[in-house]
Amino acid sequence: MDPVIVVGAGPVGLSLSLALAGQGVPSVVLDEGPGKEEPRPARTVVLHADTAAMANRLGCATLRDEGAYFAAWRTMRRRQSAQRSTFDDGPAPLHLPQHALTRGLRDAAAAHPLVQLITDSRLDSVEQDGHGVTAHTRGAETTWWRGSHLVGCDGARSTVRKLLGIRFPGRTAVERHAVAALRTELPWPGEALLHRGHNDRLAEVTARPLPDGVWRLDWLLPARGELVTPDTLVTLIRDTLAAWCGGTTPRYDLLDTGVHTLHHRLARRWRDGRAFLAGDAAHLLGALGTQGVEEGLRDAENLAWKLALAWHHGASEALLDSYEAERRTAVASRLRAADQAMPVLRAGGGLRTYLPGASRSAEALLTDGHLGWGPLGAAPTYAPPVAVREVPTATEPGGPVANVPVTAPDGSTVPLRDLLGRGRLLVLLVAPGTGVWDRRHWLGAGLMPRLAAAVSALPVRTDLLVADAYPGAPAHTVLLVRPDGHLAATFAGVRPAELYEAADAVRAGAPEPLPTPSTTPTAVAD
Repeated sequence: MDPVIVVGAGPVGLSLSLALAGQGVPSVVLDEGPGKEEPRPARTVVLHADTAAMANRLGCATLRDEGAYFAAWRTMRRRQSAQRSTFDDGPAPLHLPQHALTRGLRDAAAAHPLVQLITDSRLDSVEQDGHGVTAHTRGAETTWWRGSHLVGCDGARSTVRKLLGIRFPGRTAVERHAVAALRTELPWPGEALLHRGHNDRLAEVTARPLPDGVWRLDWLLPARGELVTPDTLVTLIRDTLAAWCGGTTPRYDLLDTGVHTLHHRLARRWRDGRAFLAGDAAHLLGALGTQGVEEGLRDAENLAWKLALAWHHGASEALLDSYEAERRTAVASRLRAADQAMPVLRAGGGLRTYLPGASRSAEALLTDGHLGWGPLGAAPTYAPPVAVREVPTATEPGGPVANVPVTAPDGSTVPLRDLLGRGRLLVLLVAPGTGVWDRRHWLGAGLMPRLAAAVSALPVRTDLLVADAYPGAPAHTVLLVRPDGHLAATFAGVRPAELYEAADAVRAGAPEPLPTPSTTPTAVAD
């Protein structure tokens, strides 16, 4: 069967190719550029628990070497500390340069035998038929490519989106920020900072730590205003550092600068037959602390297991359609929350009139966007395919599961998120004490034999796991988890028929018949 064609070799395209490879699906990644990342320390990304775990599973080694976890998040109003958030109840956000993330993913992709990276390849046509997709590229050589499916991960000016004739409506210049990366010492080592209302020039400033004493600073600018000159930026830096360091500007080394203009756009469709959109090709967001790259990684994780099921076994049209239904709805909700909050937060008006639960301060709402909390930042919850929730847990159906330690039948104990991305469902039994029992005892005790038999009969490959505990779940609770880590259903004990029905609903029913395998070569030069 032909590989999946991935257009674009940024973080989203590389993540998708690696996620497919982890599930045994080959891909061809068409990169318009030369295959090298230009170092830009001022262009960074923040990854929260789910996306950082995904990048780690994909083999991105630069997370450890070039990323920094927030020690805390501090908010200030004028010159007073308003709040300090720590991460005692969960992982801290990870901050790293985008070029480092891309390089780490590219290195992992280059080392994987199922990923073929093609540089200097500019897409100029796409054709579809009942068996696959044909793409034509120009560059170092003119080539036709044949794939089972095609995914456009080629950014805001996506060629794939334009070739498919998909509209990309939205708002232009929602926010504008001056950005600088510099090496200096601040009074809060390792802590990220949101400072609002210091003066007219420093209306809103954020600072995020990177390794080796480097910081990224962002200044909110008028959406449409004068150009930011080097002198203007130096004045911003000096005034900001002086405000934080007792009135005296400390020594600093300026590494990189930029001006980022943020847009809010959402593609009308994310699927056209065998072609899909992901990342900036499908959506643009980033105001109020939200993270566009992170949403693109979630696109890749959601789509990968569905394409893998289609590639290996055939998948129903409903399952492939669910990618757009789930991810577009989640991003649209994020954009809607930002659009509702923005006039209030930027104009300083009353919050109660506009936002549900808006008795919270503006600083607290902005903190949500930056830290991955609330409607501006939390990981998405997808509508479950079946309403099976016999046992309430701390995780709502469709939400991302807690990263509890789990034990597999082979006796290994790992965090639950380490077992995602394999294209398999996970069935998790909450069985207190299994962490200290000898494996040979609990494998044949209690509910395990019946549950193992029920799992072996499921219509999708499934791994059976046990855990000492799961937040909010009593003993003998059974959780069904999707391959991307979202909770599908919960049961009180072993319910073979109901478990089968839920697993069948996750794959959206019986797959369509597989087409006759294509005999077209992967690439043919003109």
